[in-house]
Amino acid sequence: MGNIVERLTSLDYFIVIAYLIILIIIGYRASFSKKKNNDETLFLANKSLNWSSIGFNMWGTNVGPSMLLAFASIGYSTGIVAVNFDWYAFIFLFLLAIVFAPKYLAAKVSTMPEFMGNRYGDSTQNILAWYALVKILISWLSLGLFAGGFLVRQILGIPMWQSVTVLVAFAGLFTFFGGLKAIAKVNVFQMILLIAVSLSLMLLGLNKVGGLSALYQKTPHHFWNLIQPASDPKYPWYAILLGYPVAAVAFFCTDQSMVQSVLGAKNLKQGQLGVSFIGWLKILSLPLFIGTGILCYVLFPGLKDPNEAYMTMVTNLFPPGMNGLVIVVLIAVLVGTIGSSLNSLSTVFTMDIYVKKINPQASNKQIIRIGRWAVVAGCIFAVVVVLAIDNIKGLNLFDVFQSVLGFIAPPLSVVFLLTVFWKRTTRKAVNFTLSIGSILSLGVGVTYLWILPSDKYTFWPHYLMLSFFIFAGLMIIAILISLLDRSPSIYTVNEEHQANIEKPAKSVWISWIALAIVMVALYLFFNGH
Repeated sequence: MGNIVERLTSLDYFIVIAYLIILIIIGYRASFSKKKNNDETLFLANKSLNWSSIGFNMWGTNVGPSMLLAFASIGYSTGIVAVNFDWYAFIFLFLLAIVFAPKYLAAKVSTMPEFMGNRYGDSTQNILAWYALVKILISWLSLGLFAGGFLVRQILGIPMWQSVTVLVAFAGLFTFFGGLKAIAKVNVFQMILLIAVSLSLMLLGLNKVGGLSALYQKTPHHFWNLIQPASDPKYPWYAILLGYPVAAVAFFCTDQSMVQSVLGAKNLKQGQLGVSFIGWLKILSLPLFIGTGILCYVLFPGLKDPNEAYMTMVTNLFPPGMNGLVIVVLIAVLVGTIGSSLNSLSTVFTMDIYVKKINPQASNKQIIRIGRWAVVAGCIFAVVVVLAIDNIKGLNLFDVFQSVLGFIAPPLSVVFLLTVFWKRTTRKAVNFTLSIGSILSLGVGVTYLWILPSDKYTFWPHYLMLSFFIFAGLMIIAILISLLDRSPSIYTVNEEHQANIEKPAKSVWISWIALAIVMVALYLFFNGH
């Protein structure tokens, strides 16, 4: 991988410098706009985001460096099956847009813990706030930064502490000064750049292979099936069908880093169209990410490590003068993910802990100052954790942690689904699921990965099915607690919030129906090969 540095030309360096200058100008203009008013906050972009900003920002938050590498790696090894994790998501994005978003915006909340606190009280808001902070710090910030730092170290050959410090400082600057507005503006530019560079790589690869029909002929035909048989050891159809929704509901409908862009929408219509837009953008995962791995399978068979598929394509196909664009794209996906994570961390800490518990009378100026200090603290914490992870030898910690974090999803999915769809849900059920349920879920995850690892003990089901079983178990327990509670504390409908809930506009329905038709057609086309 490191030979990309040796191939850099003056043009490459010019491209990287020009990109950084453009990025800083966009961030500066978003951060120091003359139109600022006294009520503007760091967290929700002063409710100014339109559908394109929301879609690109959510996609930028979702597309990290691990996606570039992992999707190409899975494409190289198994074909297009991993695109399920992006295409199947349209159902849960629809759930966010049509079911969750109207309730979030009607309640005029800044965070997910605040939304639950409105319904079940301070105890629930407290539990969920600390839960969200730990989740953002570990799953988004530390692991995202570790993946990025690892990649930058491989490409540029600089020590881990230098690569992560520069990356987090760069992303942190946008968040510190401009908050969500700056991150959203920057992400629009960066995602357009990502599409252009990744598409160029795909077209260069296709040209070398001899076109789409040649690619199809030179790969195993099962590579082109989205639905794999139940006997498939890696991605059986039932595991994706049942297990993926558990993580998808938690990720797309309840995760602060993903939902925050929708909370910053100008209005509900822009929020719903923005969520639809990310559904359309996710269709590009096949040509932009997975396709690169499949092309690498044909052009460079026999790689020792499939994880090298993406960089193998880059270093062998891009001519001198274009390698700078690759470095630019890697910086782009890192800044997008880390910046959004820092903004979410800052929002949850400031609004759910500082304002709620420490200083309820805080002025807007004080709130913004605390939010900025939370960004600085998040940067420092993330760097320390990444360096600690990097110093532990002998474990593929990135993969291990990613798997563990999959077990965080069931309690969140249970709580939010019950809250929105079943008014009889009680505070005891919610608090039990978020506290004891999380301990049970993570306990199973630790047992699955370390104590009785699945590669040695064959009695374990597929990890996606394990996530589904935990979800089903917690759902049954939460329902029973609610039904058996003799003095239930349930959500009393807030008439003002209820009156604020809007119905989707006609254009929103047209966008979602068109997306559903396209997705069904794609699933029919990519099967039976």
